[in-house]
Amino acid sequence: MSKRVIVIGGGPAGMMAAGVAAQRGLHVKLIEQNKMLGKKLMITGKGRCNVTNACEDVQDLIANVPTNGSFLYSAFYGFTNAQTMEFFESMGVPLKVERGERVFPVSDKSQDIVSAMRRFLIENNVELICDRVDEILAEDGHVRGVRCQKRGEIYSDSVILATGGLSYQGTGSTGDGYTFAEDLGHTITDIRPSLVPVQVEEDWVPELAGLSLKNVALTVHNSKGKKVYTDFGELMFAHFGLTGPIVLSASAHMRNMGRETYRLSLDLKPALDEKQLDARICRDFQEGLNRDFRNSLGKLLPIRLIPQVIALSGIDPYKKVNSVTKEERSQLMHVIKNMEFQVVGFCPIEQAIITSGGVSVKEINPSTMESKLVSGLFFAGEIIDVDAYTGGFNLQIAFSTGHLAGSCC
Repeated sequence: MSKRVIVIGGGPAGMMAAGVAAQRGLHVKLIEQNKMLGKKLMITGKGRCNVTNACEDVQDLIANVPTNGSFLYSAFYGFTNAQTMEFFESMGVPLKVERGERVFPVSDKSQDIVSAMRRFLIENNVELICDRVDEILAEDGHVRGVRCQKRGEIYSDSVILATGGLSYQGTGSTGDGYTFAEDLGHTITDIRPSLVPVQVEEDWVPELAGLSLKNVALTVHNSKGKKVYTDFGELMFAHFGLTGPIVLSASAHMRNMGRETYRLSLDLKPALDEKQLDARICRDFQEGLNRDFRNSLGKLLPIRLIPQVIALSGIDPYKKVNSVTKEERSQLMHVIKNMEFQVVGFCPIEQAIITSGGVSVKEINPSTMESKLVSGLFFAGEIIDVDAYTGGFNLQIAFSTGHLAGSCC
């Protein structure tokens, strides 16, 4: 009789682990509480699914994992980003590379990625079970199986725990895996959000809720004024603060929130230096010298943003543009190139894309993903205390750790 393996969790890590284990001829059961596999995978990358990152080598992958990156050497070398791309293309999903080496399906449909993973499971005869696991069974330091709500006890020789973190709880990431691991003696490090919208102090921000800005630059400074991170792209105002791709990326670099404070600086016109911006403003002013200042910025800025830019500049909105002084133009440029926000905290973890924290890597063998405390127990994906920046790196962690666990269980 072939070795029996149970995989808990039908996300990217769990599906990869189950398929790889089944390829080895093992008898694999994948238990997922949702009726649909890959529910969180479906909504990643705004429904486009940023599968991985096409950076040059493993060292680049490690550099984008600020939490315990070195733990992933074996996983990344065992199943690289290039192999991830080869895997999906071999499963009939053509891929493309976009800005920042982000990799997406050509179709821009995450459903194609989920469907490919499901085919991988079916082709390798993985048994799919829709049920909720209540407990991992263990005896004398070795796993024996699981206890499910509907099916009761199911026995196995190995269990791969790939239940995800606490983010996007509507997709099934309810933190059950942490409880299972803790009940078996594992240490769970501090759980906190990563890749999450931020709350800011400025009381005028909610007035702009829903306004999206493209092609802007965002810089993060810590309390000592040191530049922590900078990025270029899209940002959106919300009733609580700021969100959008560059804000989510920036949040991953604010790793000491609470012990440290952070300030954001937004450049609304990063393609123009101050001399070019001044020339642009003067040109717009020349088109209507008798126009009120408040009516002169329509070609430069989004309409909804103009009142706030004027307020921050301190210039009389009813002043005629032919009376605006060089010093006042300098004030205006400073606001446009350096709109500041004081971060007061992260939004709740339920709004985060990724959970930072999890099962301590000190208790997991990095060469196999097996627990050092309970034999036959393996971990894969977000449940482990590793997390990365945006750009496809977190999904690569899921695929690589899942592949390694499935190869060694």
